[in-house]
Amino acid sequence: MCDLYFTGYIAPWSGRFYSLWDTGYAKIHIPIIASVSEHQPTTWVSFFFDLHILVCTFPAGLWFCIKNINDERVFVALYAISAVYFAGVMVRLMLTLTPVVCMLSAIAFSNVFEHYLGDDMKRENPPIEDSSDEDDSVVTMLMLMLLMMFAVHCTWVTSNAYSSPSVVLASYNHDGTRNILDDFREAYYWLRQNTDEHARVMSWWDYGYQIAGMANRTTLVDNNTWNNSHIALVGKAMSSNESAAYEIMRSLDVDYVLIIFGGVIGYSGDDINKFLWMVRIAEGEHPKDIRESDYFTPQGEFRVDKAGSPTLLNCLMYKMSYYRFGEMQLDFRTPPGFDRTRNAEIGNKDIKFKHLEEAFTSEHWLVRIYKVKHLENREALDHKPRITNIIPKQKYLSKKRR
Repeated sequence: MCDLYFTGYIAPWSGRFYSLWDTGYAKIHIPIIASVSEHQPTTWVSFFFDLHILVCTFPAGLWFCIKNINDERVFVALYAISAVYFAGVMVRLMLTLTPVVCMLSAIAFSNVFEHYLGDDMKRENPPIEDSSDEDDSVVTMLMLMLLMMFAVHCTWVTSNAYSSPSVVLASYNHDGTRNILDDFREAYYWLRQNTDEHARVMSWWDYGYQIAGMANRTTLVDNNTWNNSHIALVGKAMSSNESAAYEIMRSLDVDYVLIIFGGVIGYSGDDINKFLWMVRIAEGEHPKDIRESDYFTPQGEFRVDKAGSPTLLNCLMYKMSYYRFGEMQLDFRTPPGFDRTRNAEIGNKDIKFKHLEEAFTSEHWLVRIYKVKHLENREALDHKPRITNIIPKQKYLSKKRR
């Protein structure tokens, strides 16, 4: 094996492989791997959500399999034990666990039904009907009910969790009515219609494929995540103050910056909640400029209120997320600038930009797009046509007030 590796016939193990055996490896050495939600450890809630009653019947099936061991069942048992470990380390590896779970659960159900519903005609001494028949019927009905509940659960999970497009969000009111949040598609359509076809968009890599596919615009980083240094440079821009970030954006020829902000509607998957991963990835490539400890309070807390770190309150990501948000009062119970996602009143409400200007904010403030200002002398020398059909800020804001 070593000879094949050194001669180039076998590729070296990747960081994902090492993180399976050492759960802290990726966070220390390759934080971009640890930042992916699919690479997080699986919770018990996720196990039950995906497997339902099979969580209980799977161990029973494994016991039935080991009870009468042979060569084939040794393979199944080893596969089951290995898959349980790997699925516990990474959520995405639930895919490797589900086949053996279904198979061993089927063995468990089959053995139970065989015990209680065996063909009496094949027995030498058929049992005399007594009260035990009623017990058999009860067990059989319970097992059938479990299988029906499993089928209903699978149908519900498929329709609600695995069939909804990620660009459309749904929320439910207290009366059960559903609200559709179409901010992503709205923002991508705006990019497609109101920016030059050669415009370059800087965003976190999570949205790269969507911007390229739906907005048809060039992105600096996307979901491929193979170029760690390039992603780290984007993370450094998001983590730096506006002046330092502007130098990075000009070096990358960025025209627009897109961020996701959930403070208005309470969306927990926004960029502020992902921000520490941007810092960690940037620190891995630029340790002299970015340090994770600078974004925490002296007590080691990550806070967006007045007690937050000055480095955090003045970085580009914070300013783009909370620009004009300090003027917004969501309801009478909370002060202006109250972030519903973090349950805190923001600490920096007087945000002004020197090198950026707001170009678009979606209906629920979920997607915010900023235009990068260009230097006049560089504008004249730039070979690319610049945008002339940007929606004026005053027109957009007046529309929002209506």
